[in-house]
Amino acid sequence: MFSLGQENIPPSPPSTKGPLTYGELLLLGCNGSLPCGDHGRRRSRFAVSRRNKANGVRASSVHTSCSTQASRAVSNKEQHSISYTLSRAQTVVVEYSQDSNTDMFQVGRSTENPIDLVVTDMEPGAQALADSQAAQSTISRFACRIICQRNPPYSARIYAAGFDSSKNIVLGERAAKWRMQDGQMDGLTTNGVLVMHPRHGFSQDPRPGLWREVSVCGNVLTLRETRSAQQRGKTVSSESNELVDGSLIDLCGATLLWRTAEGLAHPPTVKHLELLRQELNAGRPQCPVGFNTLAFPSLRRKDVLDEKQPWAYLRCGHVHGYHGWGGRRHPEVEAARQERECPMCRARGPYVPLWLGCEVGFYLDAEPPTHAFVPCGHVCSEKTAAYWSQILLPHGTHAFHAACPLCVRPLSGGVGCIRLIFQSPLD
Repeated sequence: MFSLGQENIPPSPPSTKGPLTYGELLLLGCNGSLPCGDHGRRRSRFAVSRRNKANGVRASSVHTSCSTQASRAVSNKEQHSISYTLSRAQTVVVEYSQDSNTDMFQVGRSTENPIDLVVTDMEPGAQALADSQAAQSTISRFACRIICQRNPPYSARIYAAGFDSSKNIVLGERAAKWRMQDGQMDGLTTNGVLVMHPRHGFSQDPRPGLWREVSVCGNVLTLRETRSAQQRGKTVSSESNELVDGSLIDLCGATLLWRTAEGLAHPPTVKHLELLRQELNAGRPQCPVGFNTLAFPSLRRKDVLDEKQPWAYLRCGHVHGYHGWGGRRHPEVEAARQERECPMCRARGPYVPLWLGCEVGFYLDAEPPTHAFVPCGHVCSEKTAAYWSQILLPHGTHAFHAACPLCVRPLSGGVGCIRLIFQSPLD
């Protein structure tokens, strides 16, 4: 067996070029880039940076539907407002004014200008839905907004719903809404915006936190019975809508990871990951049956099967080159992922090609890639695999399951990951 180390990996100083970055949003299910490539506002990773001019807003005044001020606030395209429809005859309009101390960023399915990051539903296997399917998406067109302080400590807070092209947010009659103790209104979007903050940080000794729902005004609540239930959860006054390094944001069809600028300043970087790949390949791991040397393909060819591609039996972790016995299928055929018997230990389980995890933002440390998720075969460090295997991601309207962050395929095999066993060269 051979081992990998970090002694040859120099630390990378944080970059000081460009605008100040508050943090980054990373879309789960994309191993470094969207299936069709990152274009414009459709991206797998979005840097949230300080704007040249502040565009944040804050609540200023409240009007009833029968007042002239309410009508003026809703119709004025230069005025941000949130409308709470209580009945056909009664609507409460909250007027928002400019806030020079904050920047606002919006996320949603809409391609209209107010949306900074356009997201579509992610299917397991790192596949984005086609446009025809996206029409049935459960992701809101204006799903959420993030407000960042322009001055230290540059805190970022998340709120459900985003302002449309007319700078309005409208909560219809069926939306869950309520009046708070101070008389202000609050509400929830149809399928909700869920948030989970990790405990003990993201890179030290993280543990999954509890999933909560965040309201239009940023209050934190327990989950509804189902995503679209009209009965809201209970307010959790002890918790905040402030994002921390490693916070997860679920939009009912797509899940985002928030990484702070400080968190991203620590290894690994893409350069570190490439060095780890080269170091792993330099160990010349061999197929224990065919005795041919194995090698992980370059990060640029992350989805292209190579003749030296490592394959593994995910019940036991033994790494081989591709062979046809036990299934007698061509490696390109999906049926090759059926259960096979390992010739080393006779354990039966999934037999799949191994793919190096390329999205460094999902890694908790810069340790060598020694573990694989089951059954997809994505490879990362032990600490990273163990953490993501513990997280139950929202699925559908009321279910949760553990999934690989790189392709969002549901995990199996009990613990969801396996330690890989490489064969050293015999010479």
